[in-house]
Amino acid sequence: MNSFPDYENYRNIKIPSDINLALSHLRSITGNTMDLNIMEAKVSDHHCAVVSIEAMASTMTMGELIFKPLCELKLPENSKPTDIFDYLTKESLLSSERATVYDYGEVMVRLFSGFVLVLVNGIASGQVYGVQGFDKRAITEPTSDINVLGGRDGFIEQIRTNISLVRRRMKTPSLRFELMRIGSQSNTDVCIAYMADRATPELIESVRRRLSSIKLESVLTSGYVAPFLSKSKRSLFSCVQTTDRPDSFSARLLEGKVGIIIDGTPFALLVPSFFVENFNTIDDYANRPYYVFYIRLIKYVAFFLSVMLPGIYVALATFHSETFTYKLLLSLVVSEQGTPYPLVFDITIITLMYEILREAGIRMPKNIGGAVSIVGGLIIGDAAVNSGLISAPILIIIGLTATASFVIPTLNQQTSILRIVMIIAGGISGLYGISLVTTVLIANICSLDDIGIPYSAPVSPFFKKGIKNLLMRSGFHSLQRGKTLVSDFEAQKQQKEN
Repeated sequence: MNSFPDYENYRNIKIPSDINLALSHLRSITGNTMDLNIMEAKVSDHHCAVVSIEAMASTMTMGELIFKPLCELKLPENSKPTDIFDYLTKESLLSSERATVYDYGEVMVRLFSGFVLVLVNGIASGQVYGVQGFDKRAITEPTSDINVLGGRDGFIEQIRTNISLVRRRMKTPSLRFELMRIGSQSNTDVCIAYMADRATPELIESVRRRLSSIKLESVLTSGYVAPFLSKSKRSLFSCVQTTDRPDSFSARLLEGKVGIIIDGTPFALLVPSFFVENFNTIDDYANRPYYVFYIRLIKYVAFFLSVMLPGIYVALATFHSETFTYKLLLSLVVSEQGTPYPLVFDITIITLMYEILREAGIRMPKNIGGAVSIVGGLIIGDAAVNSGLISAPILIIIGLTATASFVIPTLNQQTSILRIVMIIAGGISGLYGISLVTTVLIANICSLDDIGIPYSAPVSPFFKKGIKNLLMRSGFHSLQRGKTLVSDFEAQKQQKEN
């Protein structure tokens, strides 16, 4: 076997016209890996080869679309290799996905993506056909964003299936998809989706430029890409939204946003996003407006409780006991007298214990994950109270806080960190410390402006057209007259600056 001349830079080396040398190079590049299939045959007295990767290409499809037409091809005795290649490229329709490749870099990407390569001796190029046959997960219900009246189909790991799920909902030529590859080793397909008549050219170009700047070796999940779309490295929040619902994804594209679908992950990205969107769901447009107002109000209260309640309790009980009624104060004093540690220490420990149990419940296999709640609730919680290590009011506070955090799963990471920060701030300087942290948090949210549009819109800066959707949703009669677009916020911002 002839060794490959320059293995490290094989991507830019052209395919030679000698088929034996080309096949030798392919074996050398792949280390003669066991899943490399090379089938050589004579087609009208010309040496040809069909190259594929095992389990990536469909054997049945190859037999029907590639092997059978080549075996049945009859050319005159004085035919040339170009006659066969002309048949492959111009005179046949062997596959809906086909392309001519000239270098080994494109050959490797195509082969590992489920394409089959056809080489003809005497031709310094190859023809690839899309006959993908690798297994993929069936379309199932979304797992992260559960809705009652929304669709039951969610994104899967296969990028082209995800693109089709969006196209089924948006049957318009305004919906555009652009494909690029990211990752020097993984060569992951990444698709940019947008509505040409809704998204601004500046936003689309900004997303293109940021994705093109990624120099990672591999892109395996959406988390690899999201940091490059957001410049806010020191903020708890991000201007990049994640979703596994095609209906939510389509609705955001209609607002003028840009979506990013990544091969290998069922979670797509959307930019830019706003803080208030964490409290909206696709179910809002299936329920009555007055009920939507009620539910959104509950979500805002739940976010406040999940972040503030433990810290406020520590601050009031430690520094501002006069805010409690006399009977409640006596009850708290009695419950805390039996515990050996300060209140701030107790509530911090029980909060960390809850985070441990929650993480264990997520990572454990589903068939035994329920045991975590039994251990946490019945054994640890009950034993801790009976032994006097912690007081019963603390368990009530943490239980209410944990339940409130489940209402807004998209902000779970932020609420987990902010809860601890508020407890420490309340234990050190009472309500003053909580107020100071809250001020810094609001300033941090308002300062996020990654792609020219503030994360805190439409509250700050105030946007009258968008503020009505803060607690209420627009009626379908008003939606007929036009929807609020992302570009409207940007236009108002530029108008105020001028």
